[in-house]
Amino acid sequence: MLFFCAVFLFTTFAFAQNNNKIEIGTIDSISSKVLNEQRKIWVRLPRSARFKGYSKQNYPVVYVLDGDAHFLSVVGMIEELSEINGNTLCPEMIVVGIPNTNRSRDLTPTHSKVDPPFVNKNISEVSGGGEKFTEFLEKELIPYINATYPTTSYKTLIGHSFGGLTVMNIITNHTALFNSYVAIDPSMWWNRQQFLKETTQKLSTKNLSNVSLFLGVANTIEPTMDVATARKDTTMVTRHFRAALDLNDFLAQNKKSNLQYEYKYYKDDSHGSVPLIATYDAIRFIFGFNELKLSVAERINFNKTVFTKIEKHYENISKHLGYKVNVPEQVVNAYGYQALSNKEKDLALYLFKLNTINYPGSPNVYDSLGDYYEGNGDAKNAIANYKKVLSLDSSFPETKAKLDKLLK
Repeated sequence: MLFFCAVFLFTTFAFAQNNNKIEIGTIDSISSKVLNEQRKIWVRLPRSARFKGYSKQNYPVVYVLDGDAHFLSVVGMIEELSEINGNTLCPEMIVVGIPNTNRSRDLTPTHSKVDPPFVNKNISEVSGGGEKFTEFLEKELIPYINATYPTTSYKTLIGHSFGGLTVMNIITNHTALFNSYVAIDPSMWWNRQQFLKETTQKLSTKNLSNVSLFLGVANTIEPTMDVATARKDTTMVTRHFRAALDLNDFLAQNKKSNLQYEYKYYKDDSHGSVPLIATYDAIRFIFGFNELKLSVAERINFNKTVFTKIEKHYENISKHLGYKVNVPEQVVNAYGYQALSNKEKDLALYLFKLNTINYPGSPNVYDSLGDYYEGNGDAKNAIANYKKVLSLDSSFPETKAKLDKLLK
């Protein structure tokens, strides 16, 4: 039924200059029965999804609340940190930005009459739609993303301010919806701290052993105050700050939940500036397992022992993500050619053949294996592999030229 409600718009984000385009993502759209409105979503596919000639892959997904404010920065960070070079700091991921239609309605978990000066009267009147918004995520948006894009089961949710409040509502009341959560300067003062009280009560009884949470808190207190002074203050000026600190106090002390948790206080950042640096730190924390640490000597003197270490590293990544992750095709390919140039023929053949096993639908892996055979005087196997490339994708002129040369 969902698919009859969803409408896909292939609109491209782009910054254009001299008729050349740098594509940032696409604008998609889904008709929500839960929210009774059309919702736009902004989607960025990883770079490797656009590589011609490589195997099709599936990717974890990062959902970004207040997408109209934070989508571009999150895309930039993930593109940079997941660069394919064998030492990625996070996996390649699909980024889904969720722009707002009625932020105060969707990103507040309960209705509340809010004291000024924090929010205006209109926010109080429409507040409390957080559970409906979560239902939209769970029953409509996430299934649509999974059906439309090459996703895996691993999902991350990022939210700032009211978005951070939503993150805490979902991790508390709908824990299994995401694997990892990022709450940036969340508005835990909501409903005169009643939401904070309920959150700590509920989380105190939960087993969160397979969940990660990063909490980042900005410096929103007066310049004349320090943290200790702000904790003792009782005015509304420090309420936002104190509520966030109280949340951290609880999470840091609640060891029995087994939550994978990290907290950072950004003394030099305001509520407005903190999302950028906190998101970066959160990605580094959540995906700390993803970084492959090889010494300079191991990279230069690459051998079978080093590759065994790489394979074990990806086995560990698989355990964290909950599904099998092979060594990336491009990484194996690069090391294969390195081994070939170092006259380590057995290792090169092992690597090129491994890629054909792990990525059988990729034209690239057969082209590389063909290069191996051609370079070692085995024309028969080279021809067979070059033909395999063209059977998968006929638009490879370099492969066709190499095949034609051998067939003369």
